Amino acid sequence: MPSEFSYDDRYGIRHGKRWMGPAIFCAITGIAWLMWAGLHHSNPPIRYSLISYSITSKREISVRYWVQRHDKNKAVICTLIARDFNKNVVGQIDDEIAPGLANLERTTSVQSRGPAVNADVIGCRLK
Repeated sequence: MPSEFSYDDRYGIRHGKRWMGPAIFCAITGIAWLMWAGLHHSNPPIRYSLISYSITSKREISVRYWVQRHDKNKAVICTLIARDFNKNVVGQIDDEIAPGLANLERTTSVQSRGPAVNADVIGCRLK
């Protein structure tokens, strides 16, 4: 009794899962990288946030902001800016925070060359 004809048997084609090894390698590598990237970038050495600002005079604006640092023994420099109605920078200051507390709230005045309507914390960095 003849068996059913199969081109796969005739030409030696094997149905295997050769893609499984590279797929598992890529999945493990990708998941490990994703976990590292998430943990590394979610824990920066310095966090900062603008709380509020208030216009104190025609040439000065007061900025209240919050800073958190991992290493409280290092100084931090925060760049604060003041903007006018057209979003041009009219004042900028680098506010140096001495070593001390890990979490702190600070209020600093930024002098401007024109009438400022808003302010922002551009960034903070370790000294």
